[in-house]
Amino acid sequence: MQLNLLSCDAQRPDKRAITKCILEISSNMNPSLAYELTEILMEGDSVEVEVENKNSGSALRALRKLRIDYDILD
Repeated sequence: MQLNLLSCDAQRPDKRAITKCILEISSNMNPSLAYELTEILMEGDSVEVEVENKNSGSALRALRKLRIDYDILD
């Protein structure tokens, strides 16, 4: 499943937690790429992440907990 992470609405976003979340939910990601995607998201640009279908429910919950808006692309 492809997710488009749009923005983070948290008043004080925890970049480390967001990076860890992206790293855990994505199907093939390394820590430096996850950090880079977090920085892009914090600047206000959207990023795409591929999530394995078996992790999709927990991934969506984790994103909502971090107050990250997303669209499901596929």
